[in-house]
Amino acid sequence: MQSIFEQARKVKLLIMDVDGVMTDGRIYYNAHGEESKSFNVQDGLGLRLLQSTGVKLAIISGRADRCVEHRAQALQIDHYYGGVHDKKLALAELLTCTGLSAEECAFIGDDLIDLPIITRVGLAVAVPEAPALVRQRAHYVTGCSGGKGAVRELAELIMQAQGSFDQILARYLA
Repeated sequence: MQSIFEQARKVKLLIMDVDGVMTDGRIYYNAHGEESKSFNVQDGLGLRLLQSTGVKLAIISGRADRCVEHRAQALQIDHYYGGVHDKKLALAELLTCTGLSAEECAFIGDDLIDLPIITRVGLAVAVPEAPALVRQRAHYVTGCSGGKGAVRELAELIMQAQGSFDQILARYLA
């Protein structure tokens, strides 16, 4: 765990996949063919707390849909890339845009399409439902499932590694 903390200490940008990470991976369609997803409110608070420490947030998702755009806006996600077919190119664009190195980024993903980012960032994280090939290449696999606290777990890990978690916690205990 110490090396994970060392990697997390360097994180200035958390990049996330959506389906299977910020959600449980299920997609709902109504009778009109409109899509909806379920997001975890505790994940959302964890992201807002992480942002308050100065860590920036980004989404790189293989799918583009309005409900994810709305969630990104509600959480004030700094960078949103939806409908991305080549996540390696999106990562390169994001690094250029932010001026950060891949070493300063964490990424949480759940499937093969995420491997181009998982194999490049300083802290690569997978959810337990990810295929073995993805979990094996991640530096850390969350205990919580996608859509059920995995993002919050990672946000807290980063804050703990960077020494900001106790200060965040103190706000709620005062």
